[in-house]
Amino acid sequence: SQSPGKTQLINFFTINNNWFLVDLPGYGYAKVGKSKREEFEKMIHNYLTKREQLRCTFVLIDSNIPPQKLDAEFLAKLGEAQIPFAIVLTKTDRLKPNERKKNISAIEQEILKSWSQLPTMFLSSAEKNIGRKEILSFIDSVTE
Repeated sequence: SQSPGKTQLINFFTINNNWFLVDLPGYGYAKVGKSKREEFEKMIHNYLTKREQLRCTFVLIDSNIPPQKLDAEFLAKLGEAQIPFAIVLTKTDRLKPNERKKNISAIEQEILKSWSQLPTMFLSSAEKNIGRKEILSFIDSVTE
């Protein structure tokens, strides 16, 4: 959505009567108070650590801004809990190619400070359908 923090519940979407896509509240920037943010964190943690059917968590990271400490912390928590994840770099259509490459490189370097190798990553743009086929193919591979 246009305003961060709009998703405040766990939302389930049935896909092809076969699997669920689950939208969780964001862990990062949201125009909500501290107690609401803590409520989101607890909800996210409980869902991710107790959901036995979970196949993969997509971590959406804004490719237009420098690497964020919250993103690194969240990825570390996923790793510690051995939760499978892939990263989706969003809004990749909004920057010029050189700027995009620079930002993505900075994000990758930040991730490599804590990880020995990069996780699966996708470039995406909802407006221009960038990455759509690759993400759907990946989902097919993990839901088989």
